Amino acid sequence: MNGLILLVQGICLLHTVSAVTHSMQYIVTAVSGLDEIPEHTEVGMVDGQQFVYYDSVLKKIIPKTDWIEKNVDASYWKRETDRNIATEQTFKSNVAIAMTRFNQTRGVHIYQYMYGCMWDDDSGVTEGHRQYGYDGEDFLVYNMKTFTWIAPKQQSEITQRKWNNEPAQMEYLKSYITQECIEWLKKYVDYGKSTLMRTVPPSVSLFQKTPSSPVTCHATGFYPSDVMVSWQKDGQDHHEDVEYGETLPNNDGTFQKSIHLTVTPDDRKNNKYQCVVQVKGIMEDFIKVLTDPDAANIVPIIGGVVALLLVVVAVVVGVVIWRKRSKKGFVPTSTSDTDSENSGKAAPQI
Repeated sequence: MNGLILLVQGICLLHTVSAVTHSMQYIVTAVSGLDEIPEHTEVGMVDGQQFVYYDSVLKKIIPKTDWIEKNVDASYWKRETDRNIATEQTFKSNVAIAMTRFNQTRGVHIYQYMYGCMWDDDSGVTEGHRQYGYDGEDFLVYNMKTFTWIAPKQQSEITQRKWNNEPAQMEYLKSYITQECIEWLKKYVDYGKSTLMRTVPPSVSLFQKTPSSPVTCHATGFYPSDVMVSWQKDGQDHHEDVEYGETLPNNDGTFQKSIHLTVTPDDRKNNKYQCVVQVKGIMEDFIKVLTDPDAANIVPIIGGVVALLLVVVAVVVGVVIWRKRSKKGFVPTSTSDTDSENSGKAAPQI
């Protein structure tokens, strides 16, 4: 379960938006040598919310939100399914090629593509990102300043030269990431605005596993994901002996976050500690005061992400390994016009 939670952390790290900044990301993962999960998956997210999903067992792409299901027709799902089936074959081939380049003959290996864009609907500023990873490390990274591929590994240099010397494809990649991706993001935000533009206040609780454990402030059920959770001591921000957790998704589309404070019983009696939660778009601060040690709840903390983990389990391995090993990670990723979007998701052979 720890590995699965790390997976969700990896996915959630891709989503760093505010009330006026929107993002779209796709995560495509191919896994070899592991029978427990599908060999190929694709997860599409808008503002951190999964809206489409494909895997090689289902052999079709399916909606994960009401707003996408209500706003597209059958041709959208057929085209997206056909694209994923073609991509699945290319990714399977790319895993085999990469294994050869790294002199590997067996074992579990992961090839992953992550890309997307962000748009600030106040300032109009846009950003794009795309990169490939193999076995938890960057394989190819797209430079958004030069619009060319960079090879972090010697084994990827042959692909870098090959792809950078295809002018038509390089021009289209630039056009997609700077224009078409933004157009689709705006369209999806409009489809899901009643969900994506909402604000939901958090529920805040304080917990301890044992009397000697750190005190955990747990905020959950809030939306959007842009949140600040902090500890204060006697009315002043307190950072000493504080451990900050990641923002994680809940299975209902909201988010959760924890922050841990190590404090002695004497300090706790002699000072006023309180947890302060601030959610973007909500003016009110949510405050929970840490009371005397004898009055505290001594209960175990149980994560609330099991349902989501089951939905995205196929992506876990790739994201977890990439996030754990890569220093850079993934950095800022009628419906008849879906053909143009599909062409932006081309999966070339390495």
